[in-house]
Amino acid sequence: MASDCQIDVQFFAAPADLAPCFTTIYLMTVDLPPGERVVDMLLPEWANMRFFSDTVAGPDSAALRSAGAQRFQATGPSAQPTRFEIGRSRVWGMGLSPLGWARYVGAEAADFVNLVFDGEAEEAFAKLSTLCEMLCGAERDLDRQFESVCEHLRTAAPMPKDADRIIAVQEAMSDPYLTHVEDFSDRLNLSKRTLERLCKRHCGFSPRVLLRRQRLVRTLGAFLTEPGRWTSVIDRHYHDQAHFVHEFKSFIGMSPSEYVAMPHPVLGAFAAERRRVWGSPVQSLDRRG
Repeated sequence: MASDCQIDVQFFAAPADLAPCFTTIYLMTVDLPPGERVVDMLLPEWANMRFFSDTVAGPDSAALRSAGAQRFQATGPSAQPTRFEIGRSRVWGMGLSPLGWARYVGAEAADFVNLVFDGEAEEAFAKLSTLCEMLCGAERDLDRQFESVCEHLRTAAPMPKDADRIIAVQEAMSDPYLTHVEDFSDRLNLSKRTLERLCKRHCGFSPRVLLRRQRLVRTLGAFLTEPGRWTSVIDRHYHDQAHFVHEFKSFIGMSPSEYVAMPHPVLGAFAAERRRVWGSPVQSLDRRG
């Protein structure tokens, strides 16, 4: 990473009526000399939208490279990391919770997992592509931009009919003590088959994969907050370190030591700001991301 790189992150708290639909809303500014770029790796996450006003990030994806410059970049729910590079940019980002996906996208989430695409070209994101006019221009009044976005989101789509069940799924998955699918279905008073359909429809993955992913993201979040030995932050529900390493390789595609050896300028900036504001960088299903 260039020595004169500066990455600033500012989080915005969604209003109470919109908060269940978003994991996080933020503005990231990357200041680099012309032509310079930084590289990082996004962790597995919920669906995301990124609106670029200056330059466009480029994930290491043939599909995205062939799509050309995009001002609205969308990702589906993921269970694997996404390598990306970014130059001097100003980026508004929004993480969609499963409820947000159901409300504003509505398509089968399982059809979009681990994909990066042009949000303006994808029909399923039509209700959200109009945000480009609010976020991709030269406007620098952040409060006015944020207020305009909130006003649009309130009227862009109604709440889905099964909102209560989706919110129950979100709340259950934020519980670090929930580790078994049987307990998951019992808590929601749903059969395992119904829970499976509900999760794939709005979350993209089976309940088992979601629980495994959330456990890993909790551990990674804790490590990014206080870098040190993995043994001090490994989630209590891993049987032992070998179990953790196996799960890490399954989702991230490399060993923990290989991951640690990589620079993480963007994730580091997010972790530092989360720690400053909330004290934890762990992606959860509330407005704090």
